[in-house]
Amino acid sequence: MLAFLSAFPPVLQALFATLFTWSVTALGAAFVFVNKTVSRRLLVLMLGFAAGVMIAASFFSLLLPAIDMAEAAGVPGWMPAVIGFLAGGLFLHLIDKLLPHLHPGLATSESEGIKTHWQRSVLLVLAITLHNFPEGLAVGVAFGAVAAGVPSANLASALALAIGIGLQNFPEGMAVSMPLRGEGISQMKAFMLGQASGLVEPVAGVLGALAVISMQRILPYALSFAAGAMIYVVVEELIPESQRGESTDVATLGAMVGFAVMTFLDVALG
Repeated sequence: MLAFLSAFPPVLQALFATLFTWSVTALGAAFVFVNKTVSRRLLVLMLGFAAGVMIAASFFSLLLPAIDMAEAAGVPGWMPAVIGFLAGGLFLHLIDKLLPHLHPGLATSESEGIKTHWQRSVLLVLAITLHNFPEGLAVGVAFGAVAAGVPSANLASALALAIGIGLQNFPEGMAVSMPLRGEGISQMKAFMLGQASGLVEPVAGVLGALAVISMQRILPYALSFAAGAMIYVVVEELIPESQRGESTDVATLGAMVGFAVMTFLDVALG
């Protein structure tokens, strides 16, 4: 895989990597062809796993390299980490308040953002799409860092991040398609809507790579921005959803395993 990616320009590397992460979202959405419902225990386990992956990725793949890069450039390591991190969270907060969307498991009347009369299915897709943007951005920035020649960045670590993000995308695809299928929507339509929620990742990945390559000075801030956006998603949605109702211990164990898996991918492969 590394040999294959190394033969392409960095923007194409980011595109291929985020197409992979989108494909795993589509794979999760395809679960509607297997079953009409999914057990609550399995869903919270996977949501917890996704949260653990994103927390570990935010630190090992994004914040830690950002601190190292800043210090190597003679800038206090905390500065881009703190500024970029808070900016990423603020950006997602603003989008969360403006973009109409509906989190899985909630009534249509509980939709967030600007009030509209859009269909429930569209609001569900937009909720997961909102979460997928920072993930695609993180992957794109990671590949852009390799192209920028940052000493602490390498192709293996960028690929490890893409694999980790891909793994946690599986339950996100399910989180859209399965509720829609349960409401009587056809298998094909539920699948198409579920996979569509991940299409933003290739777009965000390419934009992230282009931004870093053209403006290398912003790289530590871009990495921290992506980390802040992902942590916002974890705290605002994944953890509360996984801890709602019963099986909270299963969700917690899932988060622990997800963190351990992403740590292994980043440290061992990167």
